Amino acid sequence: MIKDVHQPIPPTAKTEEKPGIIEKFDYEYERNGSCNLFTFFAPYLGWRHMKVTSRRTKVDFAICMKELVDIHFADALVIRLVMDNLNTHTIGALYEVFQPAEARRIAKKLEIHHTPKHASWLNMVESELSVLVRQCLQRRIPDLETLETEVSIWERDRNQNKVCVDWCFRTEDARVKLSKIYPTPQN
Repeated sequence: MIKDVHQPIPPTAKTEEKPGIIEKFDYEYERNGSCNLFTFFAPYLGWRHMKVTSRRTKVDFAICMKELVDIHFADALVIRLVMDNLNTHTIGALYEVFQPAEARRIAKKLEIHHTPKHASWLNMVESELSVLVRQCLQRRIPDLETLETEVSIWERDRNQNKVCVDWCFRTEDARVKLSKIYPTPQN
């Protein structure tokens, strides 16, 4: 998170003689810490949820999985998750945070698939995060509260419009593109 040291100079009004001048920012800034965005995305439903946290630990991950199971998809029998290979993204995290019976209940509803190493671009949520950055976050955001507000407004708009992903990458294409990483067995 980055905070302005000096107030930006507001844009000037556009006149006939002079075109409008955009807002100006000083090159100085203050680093204001970092944070994490857990991103949930159901691409065919046009639903996404961003959870802003101050860190990215196993505890944070486990709490997010509980929310996914109990709040966001409470009626689902199975939730298929495609996740990156981060070391905190494990079923074991549930058992470290919750009692065994509760961890097992949550884990039974999750069917986890990890994106192949060196192929995180296969994860549709990466595309959604790219849109978030371009539409919402490509500027200085000073603190966690501002980030939460901005992300929730963006999320609400995208969900209301049920913005989906038109995924065109087919299994056959993946076999060609990833053939060096996942070779096809020869008979």
